[in-house]
Amino acid sequence: MTNNDKLAARETAILAGGCFWCLEAVFKEVEGVESVTSGYIGGRFEAPTYQQVCAGGTGHAEAVQIVFDPAVVSYSDLLEIFFVIHDPTSLNRQGNDIGTQYRSAIFATTEEQLHTALALIEHMGEARVYPSAIVTRVDRAETFWPAEEQHHDYYTRNTDQPYCQYVVAPKIAKFRAKFASRRRQGG
Repeated sequence: MTNNDKLAARETAILAGGCFWCLEAVFKEVEGVESVTSGYIGGRFEAPTYQQVCAGGTGHAEAVQIVFDPAVVSYSDLLEIFFVIHDPTSLNRQGNDIGTQYRSAIFATTEEQLHTALALIEHMGEARVYPSAIVTRVDRAETFWPAEEQHHDYYTRNTDQPYCQYVVAPKIAKFRAKFASRRRQGG
C-alpha cells in the first residue's frame, strides 16, 4: 500500500459536545485517531474568533475535527465514545457552559456518517439509554474553522488550570474507565 492509499483510507468526523478542550483531550487518546483539531462549525460568519463564538452571536458550535483510520476505529466507535463523555440530553449546555456554542451536534462529512448517526440516536432513544430525550443534532458538515493556536492541545499544556482539573480531567477518566480497550497504545 502506498502512502497515498493510506491517506485515502482516512476519514474525518466532526463532533460538538460542549467545550472543545474536553473533546480534543479525550479523542487524542483513542487508538486509530490520527489528529484532533479544535475549531468552530455551523455558524453564519467566516473565520470566527474564540471571543466571537463564546459571545454566542455567530451560531457556531465549539467542535473537534477528528481524522481517523476506519480500519482501526470505526465511526460508530467514535460516536459511542462521544455519547458517553458528554450529555446529549442537555440543550445548548454542558455543565456550566451554557449557550448554542456548547450544543451537542454531529456534523456528518459523508452520507454514510449521516445515516449512521441518525440510526444510532434512534436506537439509543428506543432503548431509553438516557432518562431524557437525546437533543443531539445531526447536520451535514459545513466549513470547519480551526480555532486559534492557543486552543490546540489545551489540556496537555494547562493540566493545572482549575477548568482542566474539574471539567476536562473527569471526562478523560470516564473515557479511560469505560473504553480502556480503545485507548491508544502507550497512552
